[in-house]
Amino acid sequence: MSNEKVDITSGDRAEHLARALKSIRDGYVIVVPLEHGYVYASDAFSHFAVRAMHVLRGDALGVVAQVIIPTAKTAQGLSRSMRTDVQELTNAFWPGLLSINVKPQVGLAWDLGDAQRLDQISLRMPQEGFVFELMQKSGPLAIAGITNNALPTLLDVDRFENAGVDVIFDGGHLPVGPRTTVVNVSDDGMELIREGAISRESLQKVSPDNFGTTQ
Repeated sequence: MSNEKVDITSGDRAEHLARALKSIRDGYVIVVPLEHGYVYASDAFSHFAVRAMHVLRGDALGVVAQVIIPTAKTAQGLSRSMRTDVQELTNAFWPGLLSINVKPQVGLAWDLGDAQRLDQISLRMPQEGFVFELMQKSGPLAIAGITNNALPTLLDVDRFENAGVDVIFDGGHLPVGPRTTVVNVSDDGMELIREGAISRESLQKVSPDNFGTTQ
C-alpha cells in the first residue's frame, strides 16, 4: 500500500475522486473527511477490507462498522425496515447527521464485523462533500472513526500516519460539531438512542407517533 496523502482542497477534484474509487474497488482502506471528523472507509461489501479496517482500529470481534449511503433510495435496497414512517424521517433529515439502526435485507453478502449475527445495521446519508461524491461511483461504504468513542474525533490529518491505509484524503482542518443523532427502528416503532445534532423536538415534528408530541 502507498500510504500517500492527497490534498483534496486543491488540484483536480475528478482525479482525486478517481484515486479514491480505485483504492475502494481494489479492496483497500482509505481515510476521508466527513462533516466533523476523519474516518476509515472501505467497500461495505468487501469482507477483507472491512476486517482490515477493524484491525486498524484494534476492534474486538463483533464490533460493527456503520454504512454510509449515496441516496435515500439505497436504504431500501439494504434494509427491510424502510417502512413509511422511517422514510418520512430520512426524507426530512438526509443528507445529514441522522443515523438509523435498521434490519438488513436478507441475503446481503457482507460482514460488517458481526458475521451477520446481530441482524442490525446502522445507515446514514452524509452531507455533500468529497465522500458524498465518491459514493455516487463506489456505492455504500463501511466507515469507522479513527479514534474510539472515548476520545475526540480526529479533525485533521497533519500528523496522522498508518501503514495499513492506502491513501489519506486531506480535506484540511474540519469544524468541531455535534455527533449524529441515533434512532433505533424496530417492529414496534422508533426509539431515540442518542440525541445529537438533531433534537428530540425536531424528530417529534416529523414523527409524533414515534417520539411523542411537542408541547
